[in-house]
Amino acid sequence: MGKVVSLRQKRKQDARQKKRQQASENAARFGQSKADKRLQKAQRVQAARALDGHKRDG
Repeated sequence: MGKVVSLRQKRKQDARQKKRQQASENAARFGQSKADKRLQKAQRVQAARALDGHKRDG
C-alpha cells in the first residue's frame, strides 16, 4: 500500500519549490550579489576620479 500524504502539506511543498525555482531564474537573469554591486560602484568612482585628475584647467 502507498504512503499516506497530506494534500495540504504537498501543496505547500510544491508552492515552495515553485518559488525557489522562480527565485533562481530571477537571480540568474537579473541578480548580482551585493559585493559585486559595491565593487562595480567603487570601480566607477575610481575611474571618474582618474578622469577628473587628468583634466586641464581651462
